[in-house]
Amino acid sequence: MPHQTIDIRTADGVCPSHTFTPGGDGPWPGVLFFMDGLGVRPALFEIAEQLAASGYYVMLPDLYYRSGFTQGTILFQDPDVRAEWQKRVLPTVSIAKIMSDVPAFLEHLDSDRNVRPEKIGTTGYCLGGRMSFAAAGHFPDRIAAAASYHASNLATDAPDSPHRLAAQIRARVYVAGAIEDPGFDDAQKQRLEEALTAAHVDHVVETYNARHGFVPSDTPVHDAAAAKRHWNTLLPLFEQTLKGPTSRASV
Repeated sequence: MPHQTIDIRTADGVCPSHTFTPGGDGPWPGVLFFMDGLGVRPALFEIAEQLAASGYYVMLPDLYYRSGFTQGTILFQDPDVRAEWQKRVLPTVSIAKIMSDVPAFLEHLDSDRNVRPEKIGTTGYCLGGRMSFAAAGHFPDRIAAAASYHASNLATDAPDSPHRLAAQIRARVYVAGAIEDPGFDDAQKQRLEEALTAAHVDHVVETYNARHGFVPSDTPVHDAAAAKRHWNTLLPLFEQTLKGPTSRASV
């Protein structure tokens, strides 16, 4: 799939981003892909390429641009790297900071004639699953579908917990949690389910029989069956919400 690297200027600097398209002539529905905690790397390119091959313009921003963090692949192997990540890097990828970047991402999608206008979809994994869900609440007029896979902290007691945005969400939402995940345990899943139901959001919240990090192919807990199930839920979600008739206004 055609893959380009672009720079997106945000309020805080320049965010390197990757775009993937099916090839040929667009426009195609846009998808904003929020990376996981290990960062942008070939395993995420694989996901983006497969998604693009299904007929989407995929944009994958490097959310670590504020910190310049590049050691994600050893994040869970090296205690010193993890300590640095928690102290220095994690605060730079808060919901507030990433949501402040989203208008710049949307501006790029709006400016590219290869992207169909109006609404887009979002997907994310781990850290990005949280951002995908939050974006649906912060930008309800733009996001028609939001998917979240093995995310953490979707429904906590924190003031910025994403479940508190349920009343603002207009997208169709799909959330797949992992087993034995203290970051998104059964209590959080129930709280999230109740919040989305009370807000009348079209949604599914379910748990895969796999561990946190099951989708990307380079994680120690990658689960082929769960990753396949992920595709069997993600692609229909986008097919049903993003591929209806529309056209870009002439200029």
